Amino acid sequence: MWDRLDRESSQNDSELNLFQMFIQPEAAYTSVSELGETGAVQFRDLNAEVNAFQRKFVSEVRRCDEMERKLRYVEAEVKKDNVKIPDIYEELPRAPNPREIIDLEAHLEKTESEIMELSQNAVNLKSNYLELTELKHVLERTQGFFFEQEGSGDTFRNNIIDDPSNIQTRGRLGFVAGVIQREKVPGFERMLWRISRGNVFLRQAELEKPLEDPSTGNQIYKTVFAAFFQGEQLKTRIKKVCTGYHASLYPCPSAADEREEMLKGVKTRLEDLSMVLNQTQDHRSRVLSTVAKELPRWRIMVKKMKAIYHTLNFFNMDVTKKCLIGECWVPVLDLPLIQKALSDGSAAVGSTIPSFLNVIETSEAPPTFNRTNKFTRGFQNLIDAYGIASYREANPALYTIITFPFLFGIMFGDLGHGMIMAAFGLWMVTNERKLSAKRSTNEIWNIFFGGRYIILLMGLFSMYTGFIYNDIFSKSMNIFGSSWKIQYNTSTVMTNKELQMNPGSNDLNESPYPVGLDPVWQLASNKIIFLNSYKMKLSIIFGVIHMIFGVCMSVVNFNFFKRRISIVLEFLPQIIFLVLLFAYMVFMMFMKWLQYTAKTDFQPHSPGCAPSVLIMFINMMLFKESEPLHGCDEYMFVAQPTVQRTFVFIALLCIPWMLLGKPFYIMFSRKNKAAAAHQNGGINQQMESSTELADSPAAGGHGHDDEPLSEIFIHQAIHTIEYTLSTVSHTASYLRLWALSLAHAQLSEVLWNMVLSMGLQQTSYVGSIMLFFVFGAWALFTLAILVMMEGLSAFLHTLRLHWVEFMSKFYEGLGYGFQPTPSIIIQTKWEFAVMSLTTPVHRPPR
Repeated sequence: MWDRLDRESSQNDSELNLFQMFIQPEAAYTSVSELGETGAVQFRDLNAEVNAFQRKFVSEVRRCDEMERKLRYVEAEVKKDNVKIPDIYEELPRAPNPREIIDLEAHLEKTESEIMELSQNAVNLKSNYLELTELKHVLERTQGFFFEQEGSGDTFRNNIIDDPSNIQTRGRLGFVAGVIQREKVPGFERMLWRISRGNVFLRQAELEKPLEDPSTGNQIYKTVFAAFFQGEQLKTRIKKVCTGYHASLYPCPSAADEREEMLKGVKTRLEDLSMVLNQTQDHRSRVLSTVAKELPRWRIMVKKMKAIYHTLNFFNMDVTKKCLIGECWVPVLDLPLIQKALSDGSAAVGSTIPSFLNVIETSEAPPTFNRTNKFTRGFQNLIDAYGIASYREANPALYTIITFPFLFGIMFGDLGHGMIMAAFGLWMVTNERKLSAKRSTNEIWNIFFGGRYIILLMGLFSMYTGFIYNDIFSKSMNIFGSSWKIQYNTSTVMTNKELQMNPGSNDLNESPYPVGLDPVWQLASNKIIFLNSYKMKLSIIFGVIHMIFGVCMSVVNFNFFKRRISIVLEFLPQIIFLVLLFAYMVFMMFMKWLQYTAKTDFQPHSPGCAPSVLIMFINMMLFKESEPLHGCDEYMFVAQPTVQRTFVFIALLCIPWMLLGKPFYIMFSRKNKAAAAHQNGGINQQMESSTELADSPAAGGHGHDDEPLSEIFIHQAIHTIEYTLSTVSHTASYLRLWALSLAHAQLSEVLWNMVLSMGLQQTSYVGSIMLFFVFGAWALFTLAILVMMEGLSAFLHTLRLHWVEFMSKFYEGLGYGFQPTPSIIIQTKWEFAVMSLTTPVHRPPR
């Protein structure tokens, strides 16, 4: 059996089979760990109807959640102190074995406790330091409050400030001093005035430097105040207001010598406390630096461990509870790797009973598995964004690797701009290991980095098409020498604004320019007219070839899914319709290029006269003829009218062929099956079931056995109308290749003439300074508008050409992707249920 599967896998490495896996409980953890490292197994949940809290390994998953919580706390403390967490450049650590799990759990518990203790001690020390600092400021600022002399004031103020001994001698005046946040001072002052009816005198002084909040580490600006009052009742009210405004009150002696003595003691304690704080911070930094080195490894190990237990909850226990049973999709080509992983998992725990696989026959559609690498993954993501291919359906990603950057280059053809894009892609490719280790959370950057190889190829193809267009920042390069022999002197060429290039003149050498466009076209005023015709025809040619290739790709699907009758009923009328109309138009373009030149004509009596391919195609579809001008011939060869009418009639016959062929075939097939079943009884039931299996969605087919004939006719009519009309609209859609190429070239030329030329035309010394700033503006606009905005526009248009014009001819994309487990943790309803044991979360919509 295994030999047969190995032979079949050589035909297509995307083939998957459903297997039943039997694992001993003692080897389950290590076996799933080895399978997870391969990334080639997708398990099915056999306990979908079981509540998440009633599964076998729920306690182990909760242990992993607790360890993840500890890791999040440790990581937050490490980032709070700006300690760098090193990246893992070598091979990622494997999942810990059961014995290492206990050691890891104990180590995380010890680390968390130590960091929490250090954090609490630091908070306490910082709180004491903050209180002493505020007390020092209160003592210093109240010293100024008492001894500040003022030249004028009322009797109450002078009695307090000029003669502080009144506070002691009379026993009627007192004061409280403290610190309050600066933004609360206005409200605090109004409240004191209201409760005392103006009998409280408040002095305040703002602190220049902010103080650090010991709990959050935020900088807080505060103000020192002293409130003078009369009476114990008012003192009680003032203290309540201070409490309400979270003001900190500090004892402040009224005598100057006592304040001086207290201030000296506070400064001494601050110095000692500052030394203790520095030592504590150094010890905390050493501990966090040591933890930061192990943090990435711990995080990966815990995630893998949680993924393993999450996967084990997909398994069922047999009746004897001596074996775990699971079901999984496995690529046939990876079967030896899976068997080795199971044997390694059993050997790791010394199990004598080996684990084994058993093939399950099923009609369920397998997931789609496309083997990719770092180069092809970006192109595969472009296809999967449209829709994941059905199982074993032809994958257009292989051809997209070439066609996508090529069509992009046609629209973005500029050697200079393509060089900038290719340099950016090459930088990401050469530094991909270092850039991928940063794990940026910027979504835009992740999109660019994920498509680094796409950007590199788009830049290279843009350089190629820019070389063919002979366009570099809207200028041309004269590499091979122009084929034009201009008979005018230099001054005439430079001053003639209406200089036009006539390909039929005698100023052209017989040998054309070797590669691409002649650079002399850059000087011609009819350059746009020439390039319009040139690029428009190229767009139609490449578009028709692209669509024909898409239609031919449908033969691969028809042949593989054993629906060869669809080749006759669908492919042939589609390809004939497309070739006889639009490929014929492309053929006439080439024939016109070969038979007609600018100097001579195929018809000797009408030199320089060539039929219009567009007018010829319109007349062909409308069955009419137009009168040629100046005696020119309407057709390029003698039998062309007959050939064109024949092509149109055959193309029109393809429409009922597409419309009625498949429905009538299904109708007659059903009648034959019913008649055979009536004659032979139930003999053909087995054959009929096998036929249904071959045409079922599980085999990649599109069965119609249960569909009414009326719906089949309606669906076929829709497909026929859609294809017939889309051939016209899709062919016209490829004109975006010409339109965007023209827009890009003209915008680049406008930017050169209206920005950079301003600096290049200066002849004075000031012009060199001006050129510096003008070049900066030109470079900024080139990057922002031409490279980024125009590049994004060309990318989206290229994506549309592949999704709609190309892939719609053969690609359905109705499958679901192969997701290997437990290589990564997916946010499923199970994980949300487990997380809800400790923390309430919002469940995702179903």
